[in-house]
Order: sequence, then structure tokens, then C-alpha cells
Amino acid sequence: MTSHAPPADTRQLTAKLSTLDRYLAIWILAAMALGLALGRLIPGLGAALDSIQIAGISLPIAMGLLVMMYPVLAKVRYNETGKVLSDKKLMITSLVINWVLAPAFMFVLAWIFLADLPEYRTGLIIVGLARCIAMVFIWNDLACGDREATAVLVAINSVFQVFAFGALGWFYLQALPSWLGLPTTSAEFSILTITLSVLVFLGIPLIAGYLTRTLGEKTRGRDWYEDKFLPKIGPWALYGLLFTIVLLFALQGDNIIAKPLDVVSIALPLLVYFLVTFGASMLIGRALRMGYARTTSLAFTAASNNFELAIAVAIATFGVTSGQALAGVVGPLIEVPLLVALVYVALWSRKFFPSINSAKASA
Repeated sequence: MTSHAPPADTRQLTAKLSTLDRYLAIWILAAMALGLALGRLIPGLGAALDSIQIAGISLPIAMGLLVMMYPVLAKVRYNETGKVLSDKKLMITSLVINWVLAPAFMFVLAWIFLADLPEYRTGLIIVGLARCIAMVFIWNDLACGDREATAVLVAINSVFQVFAFGALGWFYLQALPSWLGLPTTSAEFSILTITLSVLVFLGIPLIAGYLTRTLGEKTRGRDWYEDKFLPKIGPWALYGLLFTIVLLFALQGDNIIAKPLDVVSIALPLLVYFLVTFGASMLIGRALRMGYARTTSLAFTAASNNFELAIAVAIATFGVTSGQALAGVVGPLIEVPLLVALVYVALWSRKFFPSINSAKASA
């Protein structure tokens, strides 16, 4: 992964990227295509991948997610997270965007674009309720965001997710539609599924990353840890990302290929959601003078969604072949390549920030 010391401009930063980082968008598209091809060419592959699950997610995919998250969380300077927690402006802004504005915006988009498609509409609303937890670390790291801020914001979102997901699901699927005279959807969300998702996909890599940094610095010093150890494990975050994408699309490829027009119908509101949420968050962060690094963390945590949890909840509640599950699967189909593109948008936008504080997140 690249260094976070701010270069003079985006072109200099791009030149310093490894081949893996520089052509990530191409690798991701290739991983999607490979996954779709494997799902079509190997009968029974999806069933085999899904035969063993952890926290409602296929075990191989779960392993890919853990490999993806560990190196990024090992880079976090945990002794500096207290400074983030004391930033009340960042904390309050993130909570309002993630748990008030973003779910409400997704609800509006779902009803505008999918009013006559209740299964997809419900699935889209569930995606909007599943706040970031995993891939946001990758996007933030590539865009030179504040690692400590991202770790804290994801942890807070995870706690809220355990306690708020079910209540917000009831509100947006039953209470609010009823008040507006719209059709309602009955859904019982498993608190156990949500809690396990948070504990497994955040808890395990978070503990591993914390112990690795603590023990590494204690035994060999910070210079060795950050200059020698981190560069060796850094690429594994992207290896895990690509592995996860291949398996995810191999698992759900039939649904995507069999219903291309439905995929387009679901993709349109998702495209609007990611672009507007990211852009609005960047503008809000700049207006509040948060600086580039923390604004970037704010924007990516707001625009990213925990599609792993959304898919798990949709499958557990409505079934693996349901329209709700398909809506969850289309989430990463749109989110992954789009947020890679937004990494470059974020880097380009640095010139509009009066003070660039991305040096806080040193490699």
C-alpha cells in the first residue's frame, strides 16, 4: 500500500503506487468477470461455497474479508485514536450522516426507482441500513484518509448497527410507509446475525491488528514495524479484496446474469446513492473545516455499506433466491468499482482543502 505522506499533486502520488494499487480498478473488474465465469462454468460451485457459513456468510468469503481487513487495521496507530474521539464535530457529523440522512436517502431512492418492485425495494432499504464495516478501510487507505478516524468511525457504526439495525428496519419497512399511506413489509431481523457479523468481521481483525502493532512496536520498535513489517503485509489487503470479489460473484453470478434488466433497475438508485452521499459528505467536511484526511474518512464511511451484512440478513429473512437477496448482491457490483473511482476523485479534491492533514495517517 502506498505511503500517506502528502505529495505535491495526484500525479506524483499515482506514480508512487505499486502495480497492484495503480491498476486496482482493472483487477477488480477482472475479479468480477472471473467470479461470474466460474459461477457459470462450474456447476454446483455456488452451493459448495455456501455450504459452510460463518455469521451468515460463506466461510471462504469470510476468510477473504478477514485477510482483507487485517493489514489495514494493523496499520492503525491505536494510541492516537483518543484524538479522534475528542473530535466532537467529526463524531456528531458521522452519526447524523450514517444513521439519519443516509438511510432516509436510500428509502427515498428505493421508492422513487423501485415503487412497483417491492422485493428489490425492500432489499435496497436493507442495504441502506447496513453501514460500513469492511471495504471502507481499503478505499480510505488508498485515498490517504485518516486511518485512526476510520477505525473509530467504523467501530462506532458497528455498535450502532447491533442496536439500531432492527429498529430502523421496522421504522423504514413498516412504520414510515404506514404513516405515508404506502405498502408495508414485514421482516424479522436476527439480532444474532447482526451481532455475529460485527464481532467476526470487525472484532477479529481489529484485535489481531491491535495486538500485532502493540507487540511489534514493543519488541522491535515503531520504525521497524512501519518501515519493514507493514510493507510486507500491506498487499494482502488487496489480495483479500480480490479473492473476496471472485468468490462473491461466483456465488451469486447466476442471479446477476439471469436478470440483467432487474440488475440495471437496482443499480440506478445505488449509483445515485453512492455519488450523492460521497459528494455531500466531502462538501460537509470541507465546510466544517475538518481537513482532507478526516473529511475523506467521513465521506468513505458514509458512502460505503456493509453489503456482507445486507446479504446475510436478506438471505436469512427472505431466502437465497429472493429479490431482496439479489438487491444485496447488486450492492457490491456497483459499490466496488464506483468507490475505486471515487478514490481518485478524493485525491483530486485535495487541492480544494486549505490544509491537508493526511500526513496524520503515516504508512
